[in-house]
Amino acid sequence: MSRSAASDLKTGTDSDSESPDSQGEASEALDVSEMDFLRNLLSRSLDLQQAAPEQVLEERSLKGIAKYILSKKCGRIICMVGAGISTSAGIPDFRSPGTGLYHNLQKYDLPYPEAIFEMGYFKQNPEPFFALAKELYPGQFKPTVSHYFIRMLRDKGLLLRCYTQNIDTLERVVGLKDEDLIEAHGTFYTSHCTNSACRKQYNLDWMKTQIFTTPLPKCEQCDSVVKPDIVFFGESLPHRFFATMESDFPKCDLLIILGTSLQVQPFASLINRVSKSTPRLLINKEITRQGDPMMALLGLGNSLDFDSEKAYRDVAYVGPCDDGCLALADLLGWKEELEEIVKKEHAVIDSKAEGTQASANPQAPEEKKSKQEAETVTEKEAEKPGVSRKHGSQTDHSTK
Repeated sequence: MSRSAASDLKTGTDSDSESPDSQGEASEALDVSEMDFLRNLLSRSLDLQQAAPEQVLEERSLKGIAKYILSKKCGRIICMVGAGISTSAGIPDFRSPGTGLYHNLQKYDLPYPEAIFEMGYFKQNPEPFFALAKELYPGQFKPTVSHYFIRMLRDKGLLLRCYTQNIDTLERVVGLKDEDLIEAHGTFYTSHCTNSACRKQYNLDWMKTQIFTTPLPKCEQCDSVVKPDIVFFGESLPHRFFATMESDFPKCDLLIILGTSLQVQPFASLINRVSKSTPRLLINKEITRQGDPMMALLGLGNSLDFDSEKAYRDVAYVGPCDDGCLALADLLGWKEELEEIVKKEHAVIDSKAEGTQASANPQAPEEKKSKQEAETVTEKEAEKPGVSRKHGSQTDHSTK
């Protein structure tokens, strides 16, 4: 409480003509008034006295979510996605025991797993990061069912924005544009020279060439190390992340959380920025439970609620993200369309990959001619008596 407010509360209570008893009563009244003031201030600040929000789901289930979408009551869906939507593409998540990325970094001789994504460690020893980048580089993996489901939401005019923690660029591969996407933890899509006096920008193809042909990507202007624009520990999130979330989340009428454990801040706190009546669907291999209640109350922690009697808007599908997206698509009547899109898009990606491989390993005309001549000679030899066409070996046709 401000000093002026306290002064206002005391006005008319402190008087030389009052008896000690009346002064005591006034003091007690002051304490009550101050307590009421603080209680009301706290209530307004934390929105504790807000009326119970309207329940917009007919039932708290995947079916209820589908009915809500089909009812035309929502048209501004936000997707929050993490590594779990890319695991079926062969990209490991970070924390799964035994298979997660952090579990398999021992070969890089790190002081601790997270060091590979720390700016301080990177400046001293960038080689481990680029060795890992070579293994996980974007362009070696195909988008998953979950990625195409998000694109379907966009194509049907239902997606307000996709906020992703992923750096694999698979959201871009499926066709999401800059206006559809917030890459909260940065991206491989662009890179910059780490020299603050230079900061020359490079594109995805340039970085790919460097990673696969040189020990370290070096700037063409100043010879400093070039780093992909992914956010390391110790770096700030992109300005666009903060600017866009302020306008997006108050408008959101359905929040879909896909493949994230919601353990990394400030990304995790976004779930508390939607309206109290906005349904929230979690599709993940495990349920993300409520953390510290006070942190959740302040909008700084996870406050998804699946079990309490007060739960009214949170729905969970526990299982692989692709399965959850297919199940929801089935309830929406989109499953066949989604499966057909995935099939066609993957065929196009495979075709391009085969073309790239063929162009990268062209057969010299002399080699091609020699191969054809060798095959012709082999066929002529096979026609000679005493030669098995099947095995190309001598057979004994003599009779006893």
